[in-house]
Amino acid sequence: MICCQFIFQPGTYDDDFHRLDAEIEQYARDLPGFERLETWVAPGGGVVNATYYFADRKSVALLARFPQHREAKGQVRRWYDGYRIVVSEVTATYGDGRLPVGEHPEESGRGS
Repeated sequence: MICCQFIFQPGTYDDDFHRLDAEIEQYARDLPGFERLETWVAPGGGVVNATYYFADRKSVALLARFPQHREAKGQVRRWYDGYRIVVSEVTATYGDGRLPVGEHPEESGRGS
């Protein structure tokens, strides 16, 4: 499994941002290798970590080549006050089963 973390400090969003954000998220969710999206927001707002999980590198490569994703990458300074991307390979996940995996009610996409 491939984990792609988009860690960012929100800035000012506009209509272009919201359109691209929605299109990119829907494209990612529709990829055959998409597993789930988890979002964590630092207490009090601030930094956000949107973590996408994919079954394989092929799906990650398809997302990276998606025209709207490339367009958004070219304008990242317009909407964020800083960001970092972490891509890693997950070799195992485990727990006691009491913490649900996947979507969270407080999740609101990458930037909303």
